[in-house]
Amino acid sequence: MSPATRFDAIVIGAGSAGFAAARTAGAAGLNVAVVENARALGGLCILRGCMPTKTLLQSGEVRHLALRASTWGILVPRADVDWPGILRRKDGLVREWAGHRGQQLNEGPFSLVRSSARFVDPTRVALGDGRILSADRFVLATGSVVSRPPLPDLEAVGYLTSDDALGLERLPGSLTVLGGGPVALELAQLFARLDVAVTVVQRSEHVLRGFDADAARVLEGALRREGVRVFTSTRLVGAAAGAGVKTVRFEHQGRVESVGSEEILLALGRDPATAGLGLDNAGVRTEKGRVIADEEQRTSARHVFAAGDCCGPHDLVHLAVRQGEIAGHNLALPDRPRRMDYRFLVRVVFTDPQVAAVGLTETEARAAGRDYVAASYPFAEHGKSVILGATDGFVKLLADPGTGEILGGSVVGPLGGELIHEIVAAMHGRMT
Repeated sequence: MSPATRFDAIVIGAGSAGFAAARTAGAAGLNVAVVENARALGGLCILRGCMPTKTLLQSGEVRHLALRASTWGILVPRADVDWPGILRRKDGLVREWAGHRGQQLNEGPFSLVRSSARFVDPTRVALGDGRILSADRFVLATGSVVSRPPLPDLEAVGYLTSDDALGLERLPGSLTVLGGGPVALELAQLFARLDVAVTVVQRSEHVLRGFDADAARVLEGALRREGVRVFTSTRLVGAAAGAGVKTVRFEHQGRVESVGSEEILLALGRDPATAGLGLDNAGVRTEKGRVIADEEQRTSARHVFAAGDCCGPHDLVHLAVRQGEIAGHNLALPDRPRRMDYRFLVRVVFTDPQVAAVGLTETEARAAGRDYVAASYPFAEHGKSVILGATDGFVKLLADPGTGEILGGSVVGPLGGELIHEIVAAMHGRMT
């Protein structure tokens, strides 16, 4: 490749969003380059997110069911945890998925360039080895990184990130989880089901801040029944280590509490991976590191698009893929623009019970001053749920009080991540 190679479009980042953008633009006939700096191909979802975590969660669920097998008249004398075996299965599946994505990236309708990239001006990027690539159009799809800890003490004490938790050589005896979002709670329940003593410390008044309080209460109750200690409405004040114990101190209900454990899991979210890209040189505006993009995925620089976790507004892989497709289409066919429609945004937390929502929640409707009516039905009164032994939770619909059109819905309970799609279909048809 010459020092000044030109393409029609350059995509920076080869994760789910970047791959979708490059595939779409390349299929439209553009000469596209995809620049990726990571050692392994696959992106967050395949390597350190959705796929490995859900593989581990399935192992935790199988053991949980085995321990409860007598409920269904089945006697399972032992259900020992083979953590190395669980990791081997996870690692094997990740290699398979990543290998397939690597093949797609190497054989796609675009050129894959393994390097870092930084804008030197609006139409040129410098690679890590000094080469220069130029294009008239760009897509930013650089993903996200684990957020830094809010307490300087935690750096000295030491902590695990979600990346670390997916490959621990051995299970700790005890674990304090800082955070109450999907990643925090999925991992908290996983480790609790593998005999780790788990404590969850959450800042807001309930876990799953993006969901309604009634959904959070169901999950909090289920976690506590499984032995997880859950503290909400807290403020971290300090951390210390000594004699093999890492201690976290936090304010809770007017007093300072201390929780000691063998390990601390920092699960307080992720930040956009935009540092070092030279976005100012391209005229791309950011807010706290997050790229600002409109519903066509255009940034403040009209020739630069963005997709995925680097721009949000939600860090979800299916959203990243769709944003990448929109960005790739719009840069290739600007006279026929497409826009994101967040009316059908689906959020799923793969805990037990699963928590899923689409469209408006009650909290969002009240904040927007939107009138609505709500109705719900509990799983405890549903025959299939009783048979499954999974009676926690409910299905809830929100509707316009005048027309009856469904505005949103929640499913908290068994297979919530699958059942939520029935509500999506109804909303797509603007059903009542």
